[in-house]
Amino acid sequence: MPAWYSRAAHDIEAMFRRQARAVYKVSYSYMRSAADAEDAVQAVFVKAMRTDQHFVSEEHEHAWFVRVAANHCKDLLKSAARRNVPLDEAPEPIAPFAHDGTLDAVLALPSKYKDVVYLYYYEGYTADEIARMLDRKSSTVRSHLSEARAILRETLGGDLL
Repeated sequence: MPAWYSRAAHDIEAMFRRQARAVYKVSYSYMRSAADAEDAVQAVFVKAMRTDQHFVSEEHEHAWFVRVAANHCKDLLKSAARRNVPLDEAPEPIAPFAHDGTLDAVLALPSKYKDVVYLYYYEGYTADEIARMLDRKSSTVRSHLSEARAILRETLGGDLL
């Protein structure tokens, strides 16, 4: 077994079954590419294999994976290689996207809003739970949710949220 391998295979498999979908969703929300999101999922689970982090509950585990995925994607997006991709090299989508623009509007939100909107609306966490996960005050999370709703309302028009 490699020296960096610190968790039993069955532990990683169980965590993967529990957390892979959430990690993929978070990664896709940042990367906007299925292939890049899949790469991010792999990187996050390699980090999970290498860490000696002990989780006190499934919620703690979930929060750790969401945070690590978000941070990993942010780091990738800051890298010079990601910023300097020529537009003519971008592939065409396989099929046209069919949605009402809500996903684009949510993905266009600044990170501080996108994180709380995702955790609140897609994962079903309360503002207090999100505050603990993101190490923010509950009032800050509620403010970010309110500000994000206002931005989305203006962007999309109407009272969607």
